[in-house]
Amino acid sequence: MKLKKNKTAAKNHKQWVILITFAAFLLSVFMSFFSEILLDNTGRFISFVILIFIIFLGIFFDAIGVAVTVADEKPFHSMASAKVKSASSSIFLIRHASKVSNFCNDVIGDICGIISGTSAAFIIVKMQGEYPAIDMAIVSVILSGMIAALTIGGKAVGKEIAMTYAKEIVTAAGKVISVFEK
Repeated sequence: MKLKKNKTAAKNHKQWVILITFAAFLLSVFMSFFSEILLDNTGRFISFVILIFIIFLGIFFDAIGVAVTVADEKPFHSMASAKVKSASSSIFLIRHASKVSNFCNDVIGDICGIISGTSAAFIIVKMQGEYPAIDMAIVSVILSGMIAALTIGGKAVGKEIAMTYAKEIVTAAGKVISVFEK
């Protein structure tokens, strides 16, 4: 019986890996395409706002992934018995914490990290045309450092918040998901 269960789990894991790899590809292409269109048609200030948004999107999803991983399921059972609509969605997230965390932290978080670097390069190329006298290598190094600092520092803060307010974050995520349920 245990051997059959392990084979089923291994098969499910392989299917998940294939699905999440394909989803990561599609999301990455979509986010890249969308960010390039936005960056191509905006000024420098708005380009930086979009870049900051991409960084904070990665931080936001990283916090959700951590919150789902550390949240306790028990309070959501009480909410479900009180017929709170989003409680079942929250329980689902917690019971699938590994996959939710993989999606939020790795797929969305990593895509945002990659897209933020690409966006920075796009901004630098635009700036090079506007300011040919400035050494763009220095601008590139400074911008890369700023992106890394904001991402790493933001995720450190986000993780602490997620661990402290896991129940509230999972409740909010459950509410959002419950809107899309039948």
